Amino acid sequence: MARVPYVESEDVSEEHRDLLVSSLQDRPLHVYRAIGNNPEVLAGLRGFFGSLWSDSGLSDRRRELVVLAVTHEIDNAYEWHQHVRIGRGEGIDDETIAAISEGEFDALDGEEATLLRYALAVVRDEVDDGVHEAVSELYDDSAVVGITALAEGYAALGGIIDALGVELEEEFVGWKPSQE
Repeated sequence: MARVPYVESEDVSEEHRDLLVSSLQDRPLHVYRAIGNNPEVLAGLRGFFGSLWSDSGLSDRRRELVVLAVTHEIDNAYEWHQHVRIGRGEGIDDETIAAISEGEFDALDGEEATLLRYALAVVRDEVDDGVHEAVSELYDDSAVVGITALAEGYAALGGIIDALGVELEEEFVGWKPSQE
């Protein structure tokens, strides 16, 4: 059970109402409704995550691979669930999703495997010169900053979701989902 109420659109000012609704799913999500108890923080987070999505320096597919790897690493079922669905929309198949859930990045191409190893090193606080150099050979400094912020941003969001007890809107897809 959520530790804070899920706000309704009438509970927030008109300027913040759209922030409760997922632009991808065109419906209110519990994560936004929980954080909506502080509309200014919700606005800031939505702006931050919007920037991570559009300005990380990654393709949509690679952005979703990073989010999946990070949310699995931090054991956050809510964001994993959301991004399995989003990732599928970006062409990530269930075999790749299963490989991520098992930490088996060798099934990915070399650049994607390096990217995910870097993202996990970021959230594990294990970035050393070798890990940084490997990702820097593939991405410029701007993208490395974007990737780092993307990984830590989703780790932080997972912590917020866990602390507030945000619940899924529907049944969990599972850590090793399959399309049926």
